[in-house]
Amino acid sequence: MLNDRQLRLLLDNLTSAVLVLDEHLSLCYLNSAAEDLVAASSTRSIGLPLEEVVRESRSAEQALRSALASGEKYTVRRALWLLHNLEECTVDYSVTPLTELGLLLLEVQSMDRLLRIAREDALISAQETTRNLVRGMAHEVKNPLGGIRGAAQLLQRELKDLTQPEGEDLAEYTQIIIEEADRLRNLVDRMLGPRQPVKLLPVNVHSITERVAQLVEAECDGALEIKRDYDPSIPDIPADSEQLIQAVLNIARNAMQAIAENVGLAEGSLTIRTRVQRQFTIGRRHCALVCRIDIVDNGPGIPEDIRERIFYPMISGRAEGSGLGLSISQHIINQHRGLIKCESQPGQTEFQIYLPLASD
Repeated sequence: MLNDRQLRLLLDNLTSAVLVLDEHLSLCYLNSAAEDLVAASSTRSIGLPLEEVVRESRSAEQALRSALASGEKYTVRRALWLLHNLEECTVDYSVTPLTELGLLLLEVQSMDRLLRIAREDALISAQETTRNLVRGMAHEVKNPLGGIRGAAQLLQRELKDLTQPEGEDLAEYTQIIIEEADRLRNLVDRMLGPRQPVKLLPVNVHSITERVAQLVEAECDGALEIKRDYDPSIPDIPADSEQLIQAVLNIARNAMQAIAENVGLAEGSLTIRTRVQRQFTIGRRHCALVCRIDIVDNGPGIPEDIRERIFYPMISGRAEGSGLGLSISQHIINQHRGLIKCESQPGQTEFQIYLPLASD
């Protein structure tokens, strides 16, 4: 037979959260997984009513009381719980009445991680499909551009041999064709993204963020307030320094331009923050430690109608924007086996870049 200490040890090693409620719906037991889920320790939670630790709805509370009275089990899918710290989580849970003891047993599975993985998988898949389509179109556009430019150069050479004034006028037109072909070629090259594969070497993340901050300060002549909030304990990360600078700079530059156009640089602020995050999942790959780079601005926010598509090529919230910067950043971070997330509302936009702290 197992004694009480052994039973508690078994329950504490379950990955499912287990909560036990008494007849008054007060907590009388939480295992370790439950403590992590509700962000509260057993010593502080036991004896408290469930609604002081986690809230769902009045109907959910009534269902718990009915189960205790009737002895019937039930399961709830995709319930939204509001924790005592005002954070939200989505859970599946099963309720089992222990009628002889006058207790309710709740087995809870957090769905946030699974839902996030599903969303990220769908986003990465859609972006990869779009990127392949754009790259195919870009190659098809680039080939005839070379022919047009070459033909214009030959024509310009022939026209320069003419002594008549009209020959000089026509040569100007051919120069326009050459310049516009070059402009389109440069645009296509940007659509294709970085040509070189990433070369992962140990890099201090703050050398990246400081370089980006210096470039942004130079572009806005120091008119924009840039705040640094760094975690100095972050070890070197495996990264391609030049490409990672480009990825972070694209995001920071977008923020600076949005502030300049809508708030004014003097009233704006840009925060660059670094942190270590534990037990994080990127796609379907679990990482014990990741480095997180946050880029936060107080601009107008991303328009709601494009918020879900900002990482797709040619999508921009600015009239003068090409819509390629974020797409390129996403491609570079994906090459680093990382992830970019964005949360935006009027007055604050936050991009979060997650990079594994260990190379595969």
